[in-house]
Amino acid sequence: MKNNTINKEEIEKFSKIAEEWWDPEGKFKPLHKFNPVRISYIKENIINTFKINKKIKPLKNIKILDVGCGGGLLSEPMSRLGANVTAIDASDKNINVAKLHAKSSNLNINYVCTSPEKFQPKDKFDVILNMEIVEHVDDVNLFLKSCSNLLKKNGIMFVATLNKTLKSYVFAIIGAEYILRWLPIGTHEWEKFIKPDELTYILKKNNLELNRLDGMKFNIVTDKWRISSDKSINYIAKYIKN
Repeated sequence: MKNNTINKEEIEKFSKIAEEWWDPEGKFKPLHKFNPVRISYIKENIINTFKINKKIKPLKNIKILDVGCGGGLLSEPMSRLGANVTAIDASDKNINVAKLHAKSSNLNINYVCTSPEKFQPKDKFDVILNMEIVEHVDDVNLFLKSCSNLLKKNGIMFVATLNKTLKSYVFAIIGAEYILRWLPIGTHEWEKFIKPDELTYILKKNNLELNRLDGMKFNIVTDKWRISSDKSINYIAKYIKN
């Protein structure tokens, strides 16, 4: 029986292009375009859930764990908002890139090369970010269970991923990888996509209740992402720990 969620092929795939994490025109360009809507969604939901009224550094003293952090594209904005950020990734190349960039940006972020089932922090977290990561792990059940174990009671877990629909196959794989070349071919495997109800079922077994579910849609005209009611391709969910 497997006791880890690391998919070595996935780690190697992202490690090879690790140097490009902070190039807005590089292979991670789609994530750079994605980032503003993700940051806004996470920030507003944390503020509303924890009833925060601070204007400057509103996430101060909020302990966030960014899982599958890559080069730190989400970790750094969370840190700038005042959060106490710990970020983990199974690729040492990603972690090294993230550490160097945080240092050059004068940000104090605790980067650790590990996976959630192996991570043993001293304290649990107020918020866990699982953004565009569940579709890249080997054992989704173990992965989400391990993440749940790291979250405080009444804490928030955000999960953003791709729905398992014909539309997601056409747009996220054929369109984004083969036609538009937004992503390297092989970035995603449709078999690893997960429907919202499947995700919710797994998390409910681990004492997490669905609080909010939204779609995310790209507008070709404005060249921007926005929150949408259409969850057929990309979606983001917010869960609260019981």
